[in-house]
Amino acid sequence: MAATSAQSIGSLPSGLGICTTAPDIFYLPELVFGGLVWILVASTHVSPPNPLGWVMFVSVFCFVMTFLWMIIFGAGCHNSSPGWAAADFVYHGLAVLFYLSAGVDLAFITILSKTGNLRIYQINISAVVFAFATTLLYFIHAILSAIRWKHF
Repeated sequence: MAATSAQSIGSLPSGLGICTTAPDIFYLPELVFGGLVWILVASTHVSPPNPLGWVMFVSVFCFVMTFLWMIIFGAGCHNSSPGWAAADFVYHGLAVLFYLSAGVDLAFITILSKTGNLRIYQINISAVVFAFATTLLYFIHAILSAIRWKHF
């Protein structure tokens, strides 16, 4: 019985299976929350362009890569190989580091803009919350991907 459960953990889903398996079910929430970070940061005036440019890069890069990753997994292009399981873990681990650094930068910029326009300040607070929520989603996905990779 243990071999059967390890076999199901040690395979990569394809098609609609990505909407029902443990690590891959996080693709859609990652896209939604990451897209919200992208939209909220883009809707404000970029006063210090360098840190907010990094936040925009991270949100757009991770949105596009997660979408492509979801398409690759949905189409079954991975052929359930261990290399793709490792790449899945590496990508989501990198996304965690990127989003964590972007969230810290955005929180710092939000603290600095506290005395400015109240509307922009509130939008930035929302973006910070969604950035850290997205970081958490990518972290959970990375941990579950590492477990799946270990069972290959």
